[in-house]
Amino acid sequence: MKIYTKKGDLGKTSIIGESNIDKHHLRIEAYGTIDELNSQIGLLKSCPCLNEHKYPYIDQLVSIQNHLFAIGSLLASKSAKLVNPPWLQMIEEMEKDIDSIELILLPLTDFILPGGDIWSSYAHIARSICRRAERRVTAFHEHCQIEKNILVYLNRLSDYLFVLARLINKLQNIDDVTWNK
Repeated sequence: MKIYTKKGDLGKTSIIGESNIDKHHLRIEAYGTIDELNSQIGLLKSCPCLNEHKYPYIDQLVSIQNHLFAIGSLLASKSAKLVNPPWLQMIEEMEKDIDSIELILLPLTDFILPGGDIWSSYAHIARSICRRAERRVTAFHEHCQIEKNILVYLNRLSDYLFVLARLINKLQNIDDVTWNK
């Protein structure tokens, strides 16, 4: 099987159950942004400070990537007859991960600007891509009802990426960059 088919050369693509869809269709935008987010999280897994410490952060990121792949598969299916993941368990697991990271961090007293360590910046980029994915998925949800827990999961994931960015700065002994009012 060749990697190129030439079927998309004129701006059309196919999904599970339908063909000849515009590449700018809301569905394609939604799962394409999920794919972009998944790629950015793949980059985050290379973060040296997350790999040096014997913390579960790399395993958490791998789990998130698998969840995002499942979400992308659901969004890319017109019939959506794929097996749904255990949403509540996934969301609760992420909330526990956020809570465990927050125990390590100082409480927020100011707004945080993206920055600090380069890897913290990558985490903030992932967070902003996650927010864009959330906007794309909610726009698609207005036209085609999808599993509402996808929206909850993405909202929670952006929170996770925010605290992960702060954690990376802490592990590198770098202060968060606060907003200068």
